[in-house]
Amino acid sequence: MQVIPFFISRALAASIAIVGAFPIGINAAGHAQVAPVAAVAQGRAQAPGVHHYRVGDFQVTALSDGTVPQDLHALLINTSAAETDSLLKRSFLSNPVEASINAFLVDTGTRLVLVDTGSGSFFGPGNGGKLLGNLKSAGYSPEQIDDILLTHIHTDHSGGLVSAGQLVFPNATIHVGKPDLDLFLDPANSEGVDGYDKKYFEEAVKTVGAYVKAGKVESFTGPTQLFPGVIAIPTPGHTPGHSFYKFESKGQSIEFIGDIVHVASVQFPKPKIAIRYDVSPEKAVAQREKHFATAASERDLVAGAHLPFPGLGHIRAESDGGYVFVPIDYRDRAGR
Repeated sequence: MQVIPFFISRALAASIAIVGAFPIGINAAGHAQVAPVAAVAQGRAQAPGVHHYRVGDFQVTALSDGTVPQDLHALLINTSAAETDSLLKRSFLSNPVEASINAFLVDTGTRLVLVDTGSGSFFGPGNGGKLLGNLKSAGYSPEQIDDILLTHIHTDHSGGLVSAGQLVFPNATIHVGKPDLDLFLDPANSEGVDGYDKKYFEEAVKTVGAYVKAGKVESFTGPTQLFPGVIAIPTPGHTPGHSFYKFESKGQSIEFIGDIVHVASVQFPKPKIAIRYDVSPEKAVAQREKHFATAASERDLVAGAHLPFPGLGHIRAESDGGYVFVPIDYRDRAGR
């Protein structure tokens, strides 16, 4: 559908709105008569997606890049449409569901670290692309970012790295698992690998590839301390280089878990359910089962890229072998 823009004055817009809400007729005396009808509320955009949370001396800011609809009947595997719908109904949802795209900024006091960058413009107008606006609303500019930690090289995590072919974060160093660089930036894989669509590889070249050319990418292959209080933890499965990032300060910690889970209402109660975005669904399921159990037993604070914004909370084990995501309490007071 093509959208044709037009411009009208506020006064004219108001009059059109009024006339549109009250159809005009003619009464017996020949005078115009307005017949009121039920008003329709106008849709409004959400307020800026910014949420602050403290972990020790670190200031964590969840930043929304927007949401996108997901047809779970087409995307989920190791399940059926009926099972999916039943799980969604328990959470008062129905297919398709809206998936959050979350990024997280951590101010350690000495550096500004961004975990993932959203989708940028790669999903088209109205789908994602809100990160920079929310970053500005939080009081930061892209030029201030010192480091970017990519949980993996998928476009909804790396798309925000570039705009119109230019580096959005010109002063940042990108950190990412080496196996992802080896897979997504290998020219031999430009047409796709084992049915994994070539668009993933084309987009990786446009995003992460631009920073590689600029000499701004550092990779790791095992558990690695990137800088004080920040550890990279490889969790291969969703992609070969998929990684968690754990931040620790004053005895408190938060773990950024990337795409270990996509659909909270389905994959927490049934961790064996995978998604077609997984390079290796079997390994992705194994990682999910392992890390859900660990996070639940150790009462870890986690942050998920596709959990409902702000995506911060804890994982609780249930007696039936499943899990529940418990969002953090909302806080809005000085210093918190």
